[in-house]
Amino acid sequence: MTLSPSREPTGAMVELIRTTDPVLLSWLEMTFRQRGIKFVVFDAYTSTVYGGALDAIPRRVVVCEEDLPAALSALAEAGDANA
Repeated sequence: MTLSPSREPTGAMVELIRTTDPVLLSWLEMTFRQRGIKFVVFDAYTSTVYGGALDAIPRRVVVCEEDLPAALSALAEAGDANA
């Protein structure tokens, strides 16, 4: 994922979660964008090397350190939605 120049993260990045769940990942991306949380998804295209059939490689979601409390709150909401 590429961020626009105005959305480039500044400062330290912190890994928030590793997941192979595309629904959770999509929900987090949408929620983070709505809340202005700066984030990057790593390894998003790794499984495409294998035709998308490899779920063994989790995607890593990292957020700016200053956005960590808001990101953790959003992640908790996702957990509540899955309960």
